[in-house]
Amino acid sequence: MFSVLPFSYMFMMVMVMGTLLSVSSFHWLSIWAGLEINLIGFLPLLVYQKSTSESESAVKYFIVQALGSSMLMFGSLMSFNMSFTWDLYVNGMSHSVGLLIILSGLCMKLGLFPFHYWLPSVMAGLPWITCLLLATWQKFAPLFLFLCLLELSESYILILSLCIISAGSSLVGGIGGMNQTQIRALLAYSSIGHLGWMTFALLHSEWSMKFYLLIYVLVSVFMFVSLWGADMSTMKDISSLKNFSFVQMSVMLFLLSLGGLPPLLGFVSKWLVILVSSGNALLFVLFFLILGSLMSLFYYLSLFFSIFLSNLKEGEISSLMFKGKESSFLSLAVLFNMAGGIMIAFSNLFYML
Repeated sequence: MFSVLPFSYMFMMVMVMGTLLSVSSFHWLSIWAGLEINLIGFLPLLVYQKSTSESESAVKYFIVQALGSSMLMFGSLMSFNMSFTWDLYVNGMSHSVGLLIILSGLCMKLGLFPFHYWLPSVMAGLPWITCLLLATWQKFAPLFLFLCLLELSESYILILSLCIISAGSSLVGGIGGMNQTQIRALLAYSSIGHLGWMTFALLHSEWSMKFYLLIYVLVSVFMFVSLWGADMSTMKDISSLKNFSFVQMSVMLFLLSLGGLPPLLGFVSKWLVILVSSGNALLFVLFFLILGSLMSLFYYLSLFFSIFLSNLKEGEISSLMFKGKESSFLSLAVLFNMAGGIMIAFSNLFYML
């Protein structure tokens, strides 16, 4: 188990300190140092079981993150070569090719389009806890550095690049999950699609991106804890279950929430992004975001109905009852997911009226 190993807590603290250093810095050298400290703390967590798939995923992750850090350093050198300073906010030095190179390095670290190829293969070989950290905590520092880039420059090239990245990420997240059978790779494509929505929310307001990120982290924590408890590795194993227990029911409900099915909690964040961007000139990008989200919701719903209808028999209805210690946490999470989405939706509707 993950919690038995004593060194995991130390490396998690190193990972957290590296992220906090990057987010709180105004100096490109300290931002780079914080990202490297985060990488040093996260890499040992990838190989704690010493399996072949984990070692392969750790090597892939290390190569991609090292390449992203080198692009970040190279772009910062190009962007600030005339100012002779490493300060983040320097006037007159924002319109350059170096800013786009920095953007490419951050996209590579996040797994955004068109640098998304490494994320499904890396997540496919990891255990559930490190998958959770890769899908949630490892996104904080690069996303908040996106905010710094937008404060540095609001040029047409940067805005257009972010629009292409967000639309491409949403479409990749929808199309890539269509032919997936492994649930870790499916969650990786879902993460790519949600990153596209967060990037598009950055172009309109900072608080909408933070709200979307908060809801995504909450639903992801509930879902990964459910998957960890059920120990389900592939979609084929889920569909071949003889008994449809409450754990599997909660997993499917959280997947539908990530897909954006109303009135669940994951729909509220997408609705918020649509509201803040509906009166903007970038409305055409919203079409591709919604299209990718609909494709994700399609295979989530098809999976849900195939599992639910195949197991809903007279002798198996009792397996949906809440029983055992596994339902104490999951029942609260399911109620929070459903009731929270309904309450926030009604509060937003009341505010609009």
